[in-house]
This record gives sequence, structure tokens and C-alpha cells, in this order.
Amino acid sequence: MTTELITQNLVELEVPGADRKAVVRELAQRLVEDGRVTDLDTFLADIDAREAQMPTGLEGGIGIPHCRSAAVTTPSLAFGRSSAGVDFGAEDGPAKLIFLIAAPEGGGEEHMTVLAALARRLVRAEFKKTLTEATDPAELAAYIREEVSP
Repeated sequence: MTTELITQNLVELEVPGADRKAVVRELAQRLVEDGRVTDLDTFLADIDAREAQMPTGLEGGIGIPHCRSAAVTTPSLAFGRSSAGVDFGAEDGPAKLIFLIAAPEGGGEEHMTVLAALARRLVRAEFKKTLTEATDPAELAAYIREEVSP
């Protein structure tokens, strides 16, 4: 059985708060509840370590926190929107679209493939517009899956 990269359970239409750590924790908690992450604290520490190397904010209001972690059981993507914006270190300001990419520690390059696919799509206005305006988590998850699945 293959596990979908993202499901409606991993979509948060409005993440609470505007603090990077709180937003990442909120999305990571969804991965834990979905059985994709076995240890929240280990996973969050791995995300923090990755963020410390280089910010994961991209121009245009995008945040893509990501890491490989022993706590991750299957490659996963969680998505959240923030109308307030969250600072992920991008030069042009806070992120309103946040993608949390979780990859198993020994998992090869799947997360880089997802990251690259995501980066290519995010330059398209239509992709960002759909992500910004969607109101149904299931439809949004299906749309993201279709666009970025390797």
C-alpha cells in the first residue's frame, strides 16, 4: 500500500498564530496524528536544526520547512495557510503558504524531488492562487498531490 504524500488531514486552511515554531508544531502534530511521525519532539528538533542552517522562506510569501528525521515513517507533506503571515526568513516578508516536508532519515532523495517540484509550481501564479483560494481540504490535498507527486 502506498501512502499518499498529502491527505486532507494534513491540510490546515488557517494555521493559528504567526510564530514559526508554533505553526511548524501545528503542522507536525497533524503528521503525528496521521501516524507519519513517531516522535514530535525529535521531529521538531530536526526541523529546527535544518532551519538553523538556512532559512526556508521563499520569495512570494512561501515557507518550506523540511528535514530528514528518524521520527518520520513515510515521506509526507503538510500544508497550512496563514492570513497573518509567518516569518520563515524570506527577504520579502512573511509566508502565507507553508509546506512542511517530512522525509525518513534513510529515505534517499524523495523530499528533494518534492521540494524541486514544489519550487517549480510556486513560480506559477495559478498554482499559488488555487492554494490561496481553496476552501475544501480534500480538494486542496488532491490538487497538491497531482501537482507535486514525483
